[in-house]
Amino acid sequence: MMAVPLTMKGVLLKGHGGPEMLEYCANIPVPTPNDHEVLVQVFAAGVNNTDINTRIGWYSKNDNNSDDAGWGGNALNLPRIQGADVCGQIVAVGRSVNEARIGERVLIEPCLYDVNGETMNPPWYFGSECDGGFAEYTVISSQHAHNVDSTLSDVELASFPCSYSTAENMLTRADVRSGERVLISGASGGVGSAAIQLAKARGATVIAITSLSKSTQVLTLGADQVIDRDDHLVDVLGINSIDVVIDLVAGEKWPQFLEVLRPKGRYAVSGAIGGALVELDVRTLYLKDLSFFGCTVLEPEVFGNLVQHIEQGRIKPLVAKTFRLEQIQQAQSAFQEKNHVGKIVLSVGR
Repeated sequence: MMAVPLTMKGVLLKGHGGPEMLEYCANIPVPTPNDHEVLVQVFAAGVNNTDINTRIGWYSKNDNNSDDAGWGGNALNLPRIQGADVCGQIVAVGRSVNEARIGERVLIEPCLYDVNGETMNPPWYFGSECDGGFAEYTVISSQHAHNVDSTLSDVELASFPCSYSTAENMLTRADVRSGERVLISGASGGVGSAAIQLAKARGATVIAITSLSKSTQVLTLGADQVIDRDDHLVDVLGINSIDVVIDLVAGEKWPQFLEVLRPKGRYAVSGAIGGALVELDVRTLYLKDLSFFGCTVLEPEVFGNLVQHIEQGRIKPLVAKTFRLEQIQQAQSAFQEKNHVGKIVLSVGR
């Protein structure tokens, strides 16, 4: 076993609200791994929408009531250490875990089917139902700590777990295939930019929706065409022209997605940054035989497939900016300004 301190630095979410609810502390007890868990020294942790949504109570269906403001629809156990995107190193293991794992560089799978040997149904989310990676150390079930063999930096690797697994899960659920035309909304964000690369890795043609100021960066990622987010989709693409929509935005223009989808087209959604309430003409849904996929819980094969993509160099990290852990409030503010392409990452260790 490596020498592990008794206390660590980290960020505590004290309650639901603004950035002032995030408190940087220097004397948090280091967690001890249970039988089926590993202790991970965190080197870098990415910032994502889930962290902010949880902080402000966005997941609540009852006007930000704390009783259902957790990712899983339950109350959070506060204070909570957030952070779902983690790259680090295993430094200690529980009694039921092979000690040979100590020293492994790992990425943590954020969607947790297993918590110390107990199956979770529904799954937990790392940094919501349990403490996450905005600290120097964290514990996780051994099966959710994936060994990764890569020359990429810790910060680069920490840009992958949440956004890229979300994107890969959407493409998996929608069964995106080679030669299909895929329309991606919110294409300059973490999940959107990941979806571009992963869809191209499947051989799809990618049409990306973003602001024109970000079009060059999105094209560099591999998009075949960029559409301004203010354009009317039917006017630009034509009716029945798209096989799959990967949506992260929703909002008032949502009905246009159904118009451009071909008969038997597929729509996958994992975000609603443009507005959660949309207008659905059910006739379009059933007359075109469309399939809808709500994508939150990762399919079992998704994260392992993602690690293979990373190790084989089929996808590249896209880090917009790096902050220190104690700068988390500035990092989340920069994230919410949406002026970046890719991920914002906190540097924690090393």
